[in-house]
Amino acid sequence: MSVTIDQIKQKLAQREAGVLDARSSKSAVFVPFIEKDKELHILFQVRSKQLTHQPGEVCFPGGRVDLTDTSEEATAKRELCEELGLSEADITSIAPLDVLVTPFRGTIFPYVGQILSPNNISPSEHEVEEIFTVPLSFLLQTEPELYKMNIHFEPDENFPFDLIPNREAYTTKRTQTIPELFYFYDQYVIWGLTARILHHLIELIKSEH
Repeated sequence: MSVTIDQIKQKLAQREAGVLDARSSKSAVFVPFIEKDKELHILFQVRSKQLTHQPGEVCFPGGRVDLTDTSEEATAKRELCEELGLSEADITSIAPLDVLVTPFRGTIFPYVGQILSPNNISPSEHEVEEIFTVPLSFLLQTEPELYKMNIHFEPDENFPFDLIPNREAYTTKRTQTIPELFYFYDQYVIWGLTARILHHLIELIKSEH
């Protein structure tokens, strides 16, 4: 197969750069603001204890991108409406946050928005154990606690180290340290990817101030 540089230029000029391997697993979450007692709050949900994946943990509404979704933002809105029993008329989208690329959970697209009709919230019993809100003022004044998670890499027995010139660097025990943020509010613990997305948003709000 013969390919010219002009053909390469034409092919690459017609595409928009994305995130490598992002198609393998894409999710979207909606970070919902609501007004409560004349103050802005952020709404969180506790995952149902009947779920097999992360039961009882705090998260934002969200889920996997379906082939029928027109965009990642459409996924975030759909999941929010399904999990909280809302219609699109009850919500509004404000802006996307930075895309989060993770080693184990794929690529996550966070969107910030507002629930305009909080009285219409009717959480899905199958997916949501409970919902709660945290005042934005509390989050702006509270720094999360930082802990470290160590991940150890262990290759398969038949991994072809003999093909790697610098194989000694890979045959020794390798550990990757991942920082984990924790927010504590009443009896709730907000951590993991939810805390990382939350911290990103709070830092953006602070910087705009």
